[in-house]
Formats: sequence, C-alpha cells, structure tokens
Amino acid sequence: MRNRRLYPILFFLAWCLSGLPAAAFAYNGAKAKVETSSAAQQKAVADLLTPWQPDNSIIDLTQPLQGRRHQVALFSDAGSWMGFGMTSDAGTFRGPYDICQHRWLAESVVAPMRRQAGRGCYTPGVLTLTADSLRQRLFFADAHTALLTLDGVLPDGWQCAARDLDDKAAVRCDGTTVTISFDGGERLLITFPQQVMLTADGHNYTATLHGATDHLTVAISFLWDKTVTDCTQTVAASWLIAHADAAWKANRDRWTGYLSKVIRPDMKPAYNRVAAKAIVTLIANWRQQRGGLLHDGLIPSLSVNYFVGCWAWDCWRFSAALASFAPELAKDNMRVMFDWQQADGMVPDCVYPNPQENNYRNSKPPLAAWAVDRIWECTHDTAFVREMLPKLVAYHRWWYQYRDHDHNGLCEFGATDGTLEAAAWESGMDNAIRFDSARMVRNGANAWSLDQESVDLNAYLVLDRKLLEKFAAILGQPLKIEGPSASELAEKVDNAFYDSTAKWFFDRRLGTHSFVREMGCEGYVPLWVGIATKPQFDAVCHWLRDSKKFSTYIPFPTIAADNPKYDPNGYWRGPIWLDQTYYAIEALRHYLPRPDEADKYTRQVFDRLQGLTGRGAIYENYDTKTGTPLQSANFSWSAAHLLMLYNNYGLCE
Repeated sequence: MRNRRLYPILFFLAWCLSGLPAAAFAYNGAKAKVETSSAAQQKAVADLLTPWQPDNSIIDLTQPLQGRRHQVALFSDAGSWMGFGMTSDAGTFRGPYDICQHRWLAESVVAPMRRQAGRGCYTPGVLTLTADSLRQRLFFADAHTALLTLDGVLPDGWQCAARDLDDKAAVRCDGTTVTISFDGGERLLITFPQQVMLTADGHNYTATLHGATDHLTVAISFLWDKTVTDCTQTVAASWLIAHADAAWKANRDRWTGYLSKVIRPDMKPAYNRVAAKAIVTLIANWRQQRGGLLHDGLIPSLSVNYFVGCWAWDCWRFSAALASFAPELAKDNMRVMFDWQQADGMVPDCVYPNPQENNYRNSKPPLAAWAVDRIWECTHDTAFVREMLPKLVAYHRWWYQYRDHDHNGLCEFGATDGTLEAAAWESGMDNAIRFDSARMVRNGANAWSLDQESVDLNAYLVLDRKLLEKFAAILGQPLKIEGPSASELAEKVDNAFYDSTAKWFFDRRLGTHSFVREMGCEGYVPLWVGIATKPQFDAVCHWLRDSKKFSTYIPFPTIAADNPKYDPNGYWRGPIWLDQTYYAIEALRHYLPRPDEADKYTRQVFDRLQGLTGRGAIYENYDTKTGTPLQSANFSWSAAHLLMLYNNYGLCE
C-alpha cells in the first residue's frame, strides 16, 4: 500500500484495473459459500449503495453522537487522514477535519457564496447533498484526495470560498490550485478546473466561474508531510478532475466489491444494513501509513480525538473481520503492530504516528494467530502465513518467559513497569471486577505479573498454540517451540480453571490456587476456544441462559447482571462489549448441533441495540438492559464483531 503514498495516479490506475473476486467465507471452522452473482444479492447491494435519499443514510451525520462528549460525526474513506461532516441544515459539506490533529480545518472548505439549505445523505463511500437545483457529491478518489462534484445550474460568475477557515491558516493561489497551509505543517490543496479563476488575500480565497456550466468538479487534497509534494499532488488532482467519471466508477466498483463479498440475499434488509454499517465503520477508520505507522492500519474510532494510533488486540479483531471483504488491508493491519515487535517477542499495546507515544508498558491478549487464521481461511495465502509464523512463535514464547510467575505453564497478565494499571490494560479489561483485589508480583527485569492466573489468557494461549501447529503443518515444517502440545495444554487449562462447585471458569490466585469467584465474561472464553468438555459446556450454559445473569435484554454482559458490583455504565463492570457477546454466541454455535439458539441471540443484538438497524452509529459498548449506546461512536471493535455475527448467522460447525 506504500505506492498510494508516493504515486497516487499509478495507484488509481491500478485500482481501476483490479478485479473483484467472488466471496468465499470461512470462520470458526464453519464454511459457507455465498453466491455473489444472484439477482437478489445484486439488488440488496444496490439498495444499500443508492445515494441522494436521506432516509437511506447508513449513518446520519447530522445527529448528535451519544456516549462520550465532544465526539465528531465524520465520513472518511480510502485510508485518508481527513474526514468530512454534514451540518444540520446541510447547506454544504462540513470540513475537512484533520483526524490526526483532531481539529476542523474549516467549517466548509468549498462553500457556495449563496447559502441555501439542503438535504444530505451518507451511503457507503459517498456523501450527497441536494440544495434547490444543485446536487453535490463528495467521495474519495484515494487516501489524499476527495472529489466534490456539483451538478445543476451554475451561472457565469458563480462563486465559492472557504467558510470559517482556521484563523492561523495561510492561503495562496497558483494557477488553478489554492494552497492552504496550517501551523502543524499540514496543507490543503483545493484544485479547480480551468474555467474557474482564483484570487486570495492571505486569509481566504475566492473562486469565480467564468462561463455558465451544469457540472463542476473540485479536488480537495490533504497532505501532512513532504513525501508527496504539492506539485505532484496538484498534477494528480488535475488528472482526477479530468477523469472524474472514471474515479467515481472506481469508487463504486470498490464499494460494490466490499459489499458483494459479504451481503447475503438470505438475510432480511435490516440485517444487511447492519453488515453494511459495520463495513462502513471499519473502512472509515482505515488510516494510511504515516510516521511510525509503517503500514496501513485501522484506528478504534475516528470520532474520538485520542484514537490516532493502532492497538494490538483491536487490530487483530479488525483483521479477523476485514479478511472476508478486504484481505490485503487485513494483512497490513496485522503488520502495523508487528512492525514494532520487540527482540524478546513482545508486541506493544499500541503504536502511533509519533513512535515516542508508543506504549510498551504492557501488551494485549494473544489473538494475533486467530486473526492470521481468519485471513488464511479467506485467502489461502501461504506466503502471508510464512511471513507471520516466526513472529507469532516469538510472541507465544514471550508470554511463557515473562508472564508465568511460578513457571507452572499457566500465565498471568502483567506489565513491564510493575503497575496494576498497565497489567489491567494488558488484559484489555481495564477495570474488570476480577482485578479488584489483585496485586503485582515481580518476575524479573521489566517483567511483572498479577498475582492471579487468568482463564481467558490461558484459553487464548491454547488457541494460539493450536493455530501455530496448524500453520506449521500448512507450511510443511516442524514447529520449533517448547512446551506441551495444544491438546495437552488445553487439558491443563481446562482442569486448572473450572470450578465444579460454581460450575463456571474463574481466574485463580497464585500460591493458594483459590478461585477468584467473580462470574464474568472471561468464564465463557474456554467455550469459544472449544476446550470445555460437553458437561462443562452444559453447566456453564445454565448460567448463560439465566436472564438474571447473562441472558439479559442485550445478551452476555461483561459481568453477571445480578452481581452487587454490576454497573450499567461501568466500562468493563457491566455494559455489553460485543467481542464478549460474540464469544458466547459462537460457543453456542460450536457446541450445539443446530444454530437456532445462537441465531436467536444474534437477532436480539441486531434488533435491540439502539440505532443499529436505523441511521445510528455503531458504539464502543452498550447498556445491557436498554441497548443504549455508551462511550465512543463509530467503533471498529464493535463493527468487526457485528460483521462476524452476521457472517456466521445460520451456520453451525
């Protein structure tokens, strides 16, 4: 994907010529072939892509976002670091917004002088706006450039300018391009066709149309360093203006390709909408390589100002979902984290465009091999497996070398700095109830553990070991790794963490080996991994089906709903996190002979999360008892698991 950074025109041409292979899905051992050429499937995709109709908006960008304060509703695409919004009166597109510096660069960078209200629409890959007789369309041609097309009555002398431009911006004109420079070194290039005359006063510009027309295309380009020069980008933008129809076709082909690989004609339209919204959310959070992000990757949410980097288990979850419709991006999204793997095998918690901000205090749960397996099942790319296997082996070893305090082959979450905060971060469940009484113990230099072995971590490591064995077999090579086999490790973990009295899987204390009896979502991870025996599954399922504990209005909260510490807005102390709900539903799919119960819970998720089948955004987590959105909007993690739930609907292993 680096060519897109250096050669936007060549990338665009390659993009136009690229094929769109038929979909083949494989996930969690279940395999299904979805026919992508049926008339019903093509119609379902076309309905989702229909622009101009506000009621068809996949997400309403004019609605206030719920959850955290000060979030922004944005449209972005193609890995760009800029996004656009839409004001409530929809007279013009808002922005662009600088996603890295989290600031609006202008209220509108191309705003007609005559203000007029309009109706806007956001469908996959495009914003459209109708105001009187003028129809505007905004879409991304590549990571640097969005094209704005205006169709309708544009009389001689029609004018536009930037509205409420950042007051520190410097504006100059050169030929048909306006260059707007900002204090952080970022530049906006606004390129017009030849029939537009430009003037600037240093603080704003005015574009005047010479000769009436019924069509005008403007290129809005965003640059943040000198890798792509202003001159190169101006040439690229002018070329795109001259070939706007081809750029639009490439955009439609790309988005049709995404949706055609996923959308199922056997699903009702509301659920197809959920799948499309999940894809839109993931692609909107795609960021092009920049600085310390050495490959393209996905951020958690473009709506929240501190999400400008990539987090480890977040990326692995994203890649597992991307594999079904954008496998090359899924691969780069794995590489963006492993680019910073340490010599000892550790993968950092998160990486940023500014590497000085990378967090090495902790890692994240080992789900990387699972994501690579999802990519393999969708692509059968042996070269990628060969590339990743030694990195995955090193990461697997790291856990046993630095996070096994008593060297008994069972690991603990921990930290490099000895703090409980970082250790909780490493679990991914920052304030989980099971850690309320935990303490830190020292393993060695820069290596500390919690004083409890965690059931989810060790279950993940069983899956990790199983998949490493699978990858070695695919490559026809021995697996050079110490310790028990996956089946032996599975038996050890199963025996260590199952409490036959409470009939649940719990963490347990170091030394005393007593169970940490807080019934939480970590207790059904062994079911998802498939290491629980059938009697254990039946026993745990008794509690999963209990409406007072886990079979709640939105199913499978992070802590049993009748726990005195349960907090409906308590982050990991009560709300629904869709990865954990996914684990429970897929466990039912794995152990039961029919998919009925798993599908029932999937329908509850789709039907009851507020705004999901309508025009609301996808959120970080949700209130268990009401489905009210919580925390961050446009959240990749939730989108990834909604898409995987959709993909698996109706299937059983």
